[in-house]
Amino acid sequence: MSIQAALKAREEALAPVLEQSLRRAAERVPGFAARLAEAGLTVEEVCRPGGLGALPVLSKDELVERQQADPPHGGMLAADADVARWFQSPGPLYEPQLEGADWRWGQALADLGVGGDDVVINCFGYHLSPAGAMLEQGARSVGAAVVPAGIGNQDLQARAIADLGVTGYVGLPSYLKALIERFDGLDGVEADRWRLERALMTAEPLPESLRAVLAERVPMARMAYGTGETGLLAWEPAGEDPLAGHGMVLADGVDVQVCEIGTGRPVTDETEGEVVVTLLRSDYPLVRFGTGDLSGWTLGPDGSLRLRGVLGRTGAAVKVRGMFLHPRQVASVMEGVEGVADYRFVIERVDHVDQLRCEVVPAAAS
Repeated sequence: MSIQAALKAREEALAPVLEQSLRRAAERVPGFAARLAEAGLTVEEVCRPGGLGALPVLSKDELVERQQADPPHGGMLAADADVARWFQSPGPLYEPQLEGADWRWGQALADLGVGGDDVVINCFGYHLSPAGAMLEQGARSVGAAVVPAGIGNQDLQARAIADLGVTGYVGLPSYLKALIERFDGLDGVEADRWRLERALMTAEPLPESLRAVLAERVPMARMAYGTGETGLLAWEPAGEDPLAGHGMVLADGVDVQVCEIGTGRPVTDETEGEVVVTLLRSDYPLVRFGTGDLSGWTLGPDGSLRLRGVLGRTGAAVKVRGMFLHPRQVASVMEGVEGVADYRFVIERVDHVDQLRCEVVPAAAS
């Protein structure tokens, strides 16, 4: 099967639910109806085969602008939507987690073999950030118990791994390495109390050198890809060698495109482009949302459509320890600092951990 044929098959499989959600969204959500009108499109046109690609990509910056113009959600949320949680990303960008929404992380955890007999330590943030709540939902959806550790006191977290018989981990790759080292340094804890066998990691790179270190202690460690706005999009399957270059399998229940930068036209070959996502929900129609991540299509050994992982970023934002850092955040901090003529922020990776450094040029003395 070719990439074009695989894309067509996925489009046809998603078409009924996508059309239903788009038609309902145009009726329920003023912001989505406005986007259609601004593009000179009707809902009938975007529901035709291949028609979704005619709608301009909604960038994160544009979504922030819409929210600021019409707070708090830019008219992109149905009036009767049941919001369970609000999260905040740099911008600020407010992200609703709707009651009953499935962010699909359970699909990847189930593939790794995580289930009802497992205890998963969740080392993603819970405060304003969506990752902690999303991954907890995923672990609970497969029946696992959760230790809501977040990012904090690693001594207590390492002790919990020993005392509670933790078998699974979700979090940053670099943080898992730090926990392993902290566990090994605990006084009075025997090595055989380490039972952690499965890890689902995301939000930062996993170079081969770090993967090899983690594999010595965690036999089943895989990367996943998702965003705070859209949930899980793809992951490295458990039954394959992650170094074989077969790519990431796509999550069910979400429309994923790779699009040309600048034009937004969907890519149908291996050319790199921006990952653009459409949620299949009429109460929060995040349609043709540009993630800012670069990827490309490939085929798995079984002929299935795959993403080639995260190959880079568009725009000026960068990630530091799994969190986005925007130039406007840097500017807002440095504007209040006296005696600085110029500055730059430098990001380095030291022993698999991001380090952020601010270098300044002092202002000349008056």
